[in-house]
Amino acid sequence: MGRYTGPVCRQCRREGQKLFLKGARCYMAKCPIDQGAGVPGMHVARRAKKMSEYGSQLRQKQSLRRQYGMGELQFRRFFAEALRRKGVTGENLLQLLELRLDSVVYRLGVAPSRRAARQFVLHGHILVNGRKAAVPSMVLKAGDVVTVKDSAKSKDAANRSVEAATGAQLPQWIAFDPATLRAEVLAVPTREQIAPIVDEQAIVELYSR
Repeated sequence: MGRYTGPVCRQCRREGQKLFLKGARCYMAKCPIDQGAGVPGMHVARRAKKMSEYGSQLRQKQSLRRQYGMGELQFRRFFAEALRRKGVTGENLLQLLELRLDSVVYRLGVAPSRRAARQFVLHGHILVNGRKAAVPSMVLKAGDVVTVKDSAKSKDAANRSVEAATGAQLPQWIAFDPATLRAEVLAVPTREQIAPIVDEQAIVELYSR
């Protein structure tokens, strides 16, 4: 299945919660979730039934997948990697997702949304440990240094976004200097430091069926 290119607010409505896919615009009063918009579709009322256990697990998975802007196959690959690693599978999955390069760029405020961060990385504006990194799904590790390419175009775009994000809370597991646009991954984030409000165990149970 290809990457979703339709209206992102529709995804938030489907999950019944803000997925913050539009960055700062998600905090505006015209947000469909704040206005009470329901699930998209013509025959929603007819389908309104008590959700099954499988349905609940599916919604948790879809919500998390959409927050990170991933396709099903890519999400499954990340789950397989989380399953392979030692530790709690659900927590491993969230850590892998947070350590994606596009997610880190978004957390720094260098891009206003994960979709914009993905484009920023794809266009070659980001360096990891001094080398060009154009793969948004690249998973970083503790000690990796992320910088914005030393060009006027790259830095101007990054600075505009950082200025707009002034006041946003930076994750404790990242050190960032806005003046030099240099960041370092200090550690692998703990579950408490990861933002998505999701029942990751439900996702593990879904893929274990």
